Amino acid sequence: MLKLARLAALALAMLVAAPASAADGVALIRQRLQVSPVLKGEFEQVKTLKGFRNPLVSHGEFLLARGQGVWWHTRQPFDSTLVVTRTRLFTRNADGSASDLVDAQAEPGVKQVNELVFSLLAADLDVLADRFDVAAQAQGAAGWTLVLTPRDANIAKFVVRATLTGEHDVQTVRLEEARGDTTLIRFSRQVPAAALAADESARFR
Repeated sequence: MLKLARLAALALAMLVAAPASAADGVALIRQRLQVSPVLKGEFEQVKTLKGFRNPLVSHGEFLLARGQGVWWHTRQPFDSTLVVTRTRLFTRNADGSASDLVDAQAEPGVKQVNELVFSLLAADLDVLADRFDVAAQAQGAAGWTLVLTPRDANIAKFVVRATLTGEHDVQTVRLEEARGDTTLIRFSRQVPAAALAADESARFR
């Protein structure tokens, strides 16, 4: 069973929209970001484990539906699908069935982790102010860098820092974990949409 700290890091790794704060730099980032109800695209994830020279590299596709969830499909090196909604964290099996990773009734903190995902995606300042120190900087005419340092003790046990870069969309997310591992995610081929197609909606059920 995954620990809550592990779930929090996974939630941050799946981040595909940037939070904001009252700082002028972050206000500028908010202006530059293209926010849409639905965003889909591809990703490359490079995870470097402390003590190992060769990183673990995976490729796949993602789908973000604001207010519904995040669908994270890894194609290589192994096929797997992870889905995060406000109340569930589950995998989608090859036969179409779903398997909950954690029982929300047995582990009430799961709901808190899932809510954290959506507060990040929706730039919920009230929630973020309780959990992160935020530093932002504009890069050139269209780019930006955003650094999140956890203030929430439960997240800080696991994630030391999250750094996001982008322009109209988030282009990279770098996670530095407390145990010395790092994860770099590069997003590409991102396409916004006004609503989910019927088959896409089914991915969150």
